Amino acid sequence: MRSETTMYQLFLDIANADSRIRAVYLNGSRTNKNVPKDIFQDYDIVFVVTQTADFIREKHWIRKFGTVLYMQRPDEHPDCPSDKENMYGWLMQFDDGVRVDLHVESIPHAKAHICEDKLCRILLDKDNFLPEMPEATDEDYHVKKPSQAQLSACANEFWWCTNNLAKGLWREELPYVQDMANFVVRKELEKMLSWKAGLKTGFQASVGKSAKYLSRWLGQEEYQEYLGTYFGGTVEDAWEAVVRMCSLFGRVAVEVADGLGYVYDVQEGEAAQSFLEHVRHLPKDAEKIY
Repeated sequence: MRSETTMYQLFLDIANADSRIRAVYLNGSRTNKNVPKDIFQDYDIVFVVTQTADFIREKHWIRKFGTVLYMQRPDEHPDCPSDKENMYGWLMQFDDGVRVDLHVESIPHAKAHICEDKLCRILLDKDNFLPEMPEATDEDYHVKKPSQAQLSACANEFWWCTNNLAKGLWREELPYVQDMANFVVRKELEKMLSWKAGLKTGFQASVGKSAKYLSRWLGQEEYQEYLGTYFGGTVEDAWEAVVRMCSLFGRVAVEVADGLGYVYDVQEGEAAQSFLEHVRHLPKDAEKIY
């Protein structure tokens, strides 16, 4: 597997040998000092070019980066919008394990938008047309302090949607329950746990995509409790995980509300949990809920 030093030199060598490439910059996790380095980190590289069309048309030029094992061209997806004149990308997995997410970007587009990304480091600027960039920071991804209204909305959305979990589990519609749990209810739990992490750090930290760094801010026991809210392919397993999810949310919501000096509707949560437990023990041949 090629080293980081080797890859950076390769990017610069390719850029310096091609007059159409006027600048190179790096963004993503490799510019973030708070992200631990590992073998799966990709290289998010942008070549600022005189025009993107040449590179899109020359389909084999990416071979300069190595032997591609497989790849994706997201700008060619029929259901996704693209602006090929200004930005075009290749997501490439190479046969030595290195992954490169490469984009070519027009000069006007780079000038207009590079400052929007604070996780950015300029590697080459042949014409000195890019603005001077401050040290890369993930501050744009820090957990934001919620308002009272945001906390209340989070809690209401969480507890209301447990109603959908209840009926889905009673009907034994596990695909529906999985989607509702992971794409709706869990997102509110992630918010609440992230706000707890924010309180611990003065809202100066990021929990990462899908709250993947929560283990840094939660105690080991509580983090294991959170992992226990994921479930497999049986209804009983799902019921147990949903109950754990509700217990965790209710406890942390009280902590966060107290820490922020906000009001949290404990009765709403208790009512939702009561309904959930009632439905859990409802006979399959029931003709009415109550």
